[in-house]
Order: sequence, then C-alpha cells, then structure tokens
Amino acid sequence: MIRALLAVNAGSATLKFRAYALDEAGTPLLMRGMIDRFGQAGALLQLADAQGKPLEDRKLAEDGREAAIAAMINTLADHGLAAGKVVHRVVHGGGRFTACTPLNEAACAELAEFIPLAPLHQPVSLHVIEAFRAVDPGLPQLACFDTAFHADQPEVATRFGIARHWHQEGVRRYGFHGLSYASISRKLPALGLADARVVVCHLGSGASACAIQQGRSVASSMGFSAVDGLMMGTRPGYLDPEVVLYWMEHEGMGVADVRRELYKNSGLLGVSGGISSDMRDLLASPLPAAREAVELFCYRTTREIASLAAAMKGLDAVVFTAGVGEHSAEVRGRVLSQLGWLGFELDHVANLSHYRQLTTAASQRHAYVLATDEEGEMARQALAG
Repeated sequence: MIRALLAVNAGSATLKFRAYALDEAGTPLLMRGMIDRFGQAGALLQLADAQGKPLEDRKLAEDGREAAIAAMINTLADHGLAAGKVVHRVVHGGGRFTACTPLNEAACAELAEFIPLAPLHQPVSLHVIEAFRAVDPGLPQLACFDTAFHADQPEVATRFGIARHWHQEGVRRYGFHGLSYASISRKLPALGLADARVVVCHLGSGASACAIQQGRSVASSMGFSAVDGLMMGTRPGYLDPEVVLYWMEHEGMGVADVRRELYKNSGLLGVSGGISSDMRDLLASPLPAAREAVELFCYRTTREIASLAAAMKGLDAVVFTAGVGEHSAEVRGRVLSQLGWLGFELDHVANLSHYRQLTTAASQRHAYVLATDEEGEMARQALAG
C-alpha cells in the first residue's frame, strides 16, 4: 500500500481530488478523481490514473458528505493507495493565514470567522474538513489559501477609499485564485519571465487577473470578495455599490436576494438573458444577447490587463490560464486583438492550435497560454511546510 497525499478542492456540488505519492521525491501524481453531486443523492465517483485512464465511474450507494469521503478513501485503498495526509483548498485566509497551515479546532474556528468574507465558499471548505475528521479523526489535515499569494501586495494595492478603521477591521482588498497564480508563477522562469512584468488572466467560470512582477503579486482584480473584478459565469465583477442600494431601497430586495443576484444571476448568464453561463454555449449561439455577453467579457478582461499594467508601470507579457483561458482561442484572440496598441501581434495559427506562445516572433510583447495546476501547488506547499 502506497501512502498518499490527497489534494482536495471542494465546490458546492463537486469535490475534485488528486493523490500524490507522499513518501517519494518530487511527489509524483498517482491518481485523480472527482465526486459529482457531492453530498447529494445519486453522487457519482470517478477515478482515473495519472495519465487519465478511467479506473472507476460509479454511483455511490449512500448520501451525505461523510459517506462520499469514506467511499473516496476506500476506493483509493482498493487501488493500493492509503490516505496519509490531506490538504484542502480554502478560499479565504484573511490576513492571518499566509502559508499552508495544519488544521486543528482552533485553526478551523479562526477560519469560520471569515465566512462573512466568503459566504458561499468558506462554509463548504469547513464542512468538508469536518467530514474528513468524522471519517478518520487521526488523518492529518492542512489548508492552503487562495488569498495567500497576494498577502505581500503593496499596502496601496490593498486599500479601499473608505475610513481607516474599516481597513484595520479587515475591510480591504485580498485577491483570490492565489493557488492558480502561484502555480503559473513557478512556470514563468522557463519562459524567460522570471523578472518580467506579467499579467496572468485566470479565465473560467470564476475569473480574475493578477499583476505578477518578479514572481510576486503586485495587484489583483478581485478584492474584498470573489465577486469583484472581471465579469464571470454568474458574477458581475466590478459593480457600482449604488446598484446594490438601489435594489434594496427601490426594489425591496433583502440581503439574500442581493447575494443571489450577485452570485447566481449575473455575469455571462445574466447579460446573455439566461442563455448560459458557459462560454462555449455562448460562442456557439447566434443570438445577439449571447454575442453581447462574450463581447463584454473580453472588453472587461482587456481593460483589466491595462489597469494592472499601470500598477506595474509597464507590461512585458500576458498569460492565459484556467478553463476559458486555456481552451478558448476565440476569447484569447479577441483580447489580444484589442491589445494590439500595446505591441501584441497575434499569431492566429498558434492561437487556434493552442500553442504555448500566441504571438508572432516579431511581436513587441508576447502572450502565452499555460495550464494551471492548483492541486499540484497545494501538494508542493503541503510538503514544503
């Protein structure tokens, strides 16, 4: 039986996991999997080897998160892997958690204090941590944080233009998708960008952009919450706060109504008039509302790249990553075409072929597409600690 480090990335309806060799140098990937409809009736467990060859694809007999986690651990054991340690992706670490941290009751109690800052994400992570503890109380658990990569941003990049006491009480810009950005940052030296000024665009259902200089976060599009910044699948991104006040004062919407509007009804889904939150569906649709949603997504991404370039006082390269960033040549092409004035010359063949470099050899500045690896970054941080 091989001892495994489990990197767990829990969402509201899915739990993605990867198993790495805990006692081998380099922590090689052994298996990967997902539980769809996590914690619900009819949950599906899928397991594949490191190369993606399917090993399991079955419906779980019992409902609930604890039953699903027990099934995952038992299934891995059936394939020769014993869970020796688990590391969780936790969205919010506030200003306190800036490195991979062992989880005990005190740490979990502190993380629960950040639920108001990430009301849809933080509770899920804490429930999954508790479910692992219930299934195997002796299994060591750690957490890595999406906010940690941005913890050393310049003070000016973290402030809102509000009274100082609010900043001191934690109302500030944090930034998210940090595990993705840390993963990409490790790949920049191989492109000759170790000391460069780079904007990385993490474009997916959740989307953000980050200014990275000399491998460190300088500024980020996301702020106090994961709603801020770029338009996303169902989230609006930047929004005048007076809109929220208008909804509450003139439309009679309560806090729950506003939160649902911000997290579930906006973004690509809202702008397209309910056609879809999935970029693939919108690109395939002939409807004007779908075209407008795509156009706005690309426009907002382009504006944010220019804004982040200003934060670094220049720009050397752009990197696209995550689901849309890695797979949508159409979105990448639109964004880079709008950045032509900055010296980006798109290589259309390279873009359509999903080559690593997307710009021509003669381009003044270059753009790249790189695969993110959040779970691999979690494993590295867990073992480094």
